[in-house]
Amino acid sequence: MSAPARVLVVDDSATMRGLISAVLNADPEVTVVGQAADALEARQAIKQLDPDVVTLDIEMPNMNGLEFLDKIMRLRPMPVIMVSTLTHKGAEATIAALEIGAFDCVGKPHPGDPNPFGGLIEKVKAAARSQRKAMITSNRAAAPAATAVSEYRAGRKIIAIGASTGGVEALITVLQKFPANCPPTVITQHMPHTFTRSFAERLNRLCAPTVQEATDGARLEIGKIYLAPGGERHLMVANAAAPCCRLVDRDPVNGHRPSVDVLFDSVAEVAGRNAIGVILTGMGRDGASGLLKMRHAGARTFGQNEKTCVVYGMPRVAYELGAVETQLPLGSIGEEILKTAAARKEGSE
Repeated sequence: MSAPARVLVVDDSATMRGLISAVLNADPEVTVVGQAADALEARQAIKQLDPDVVTLDIEMPNMNGLEFLDKIMRLRPMPVIMVSTLTHKGAEATIAALEIGAFDCVGKPHPGDPNPFGGLIEKVKAAARSQRKAMITSNRAAAPAATAVSEYRAGRKIIAIGASTGGVEALITVLQKFPANCPPTVITQHMPHTFTRSFAERLNRLCAPTVQEATDGARLEIGKIYLAPGGERHLMVANAAAPCCRLVDRDPVNGHRPSVDVLFDSVAEVAGRNAIGVILTGMGRDGASGLLKMRHAGARTFGQNEKTCVVYGMPRVAYELGAVETQLPLGSIGEEILKTAAARKEGSE
């Protein structure tokens, strides 16, 4: 980065503003150019300072963070990282913020947390580098109609999807194309542990199939989508004869737990060419090598293209490795998955 990322910190707590600023200013590639205690102060600071990135608290006086974020995205789109309490209420608000167009989220630390705001610096840098699209429409546009059941014949494929930054919007776009009898689908989305349950509940309300947090031993069934619980264990698929979810205690992979690579590796071993792998927007390289294993095992593989990614990181690495068979714009991925899953291929079902 040629110049430090310029950040405005918005939080009604002076202590929290100071902590966030101290964490960010410790990196020479990031500079906190201002602080604001509420939306009114933040609006003036944005006009005066023109920051590259805003960190935004959700719970603030006068105007809450969601309302202010909505105004930012309509009037002056820019990368915003939400700072949320790790509670169910905070998680629901954060998922809503990510739908509105927030770049990413971080959880507020607990007392004694040895690594407060872990990952915030890298997210700020990525946000400053991103070419975030000015038009944020996911929460305003009518939901795309799910593919009619009569147009889709369920096969025996397993679908595995990995995503990170920008994944909330991306997954909603993809999964809203799925019919109620979609192939069993497993997903790893990088997200704090208290947020994934709220996200699964949100997806379940928006989509025709049943969406739930994965539980250990849950059988993979047609019409069900399983989201990896955040933070504590990896999601794998086990038992080729009767595929099921496994939640395993292992060290983080590529800095993540759950890891997309761990999921994709297991699907390659269990399902082979009876699987479809998809890698969506996200920072870093998690999922790239696992998707390559899936392709080598005979699976069909897709990656989100650069133009429609919030961050063209994970899909880029996967494409450069040769793991991605076909790159597609986000809006085409759901339908292409279904066409591929329904197609009969000798020896594949």
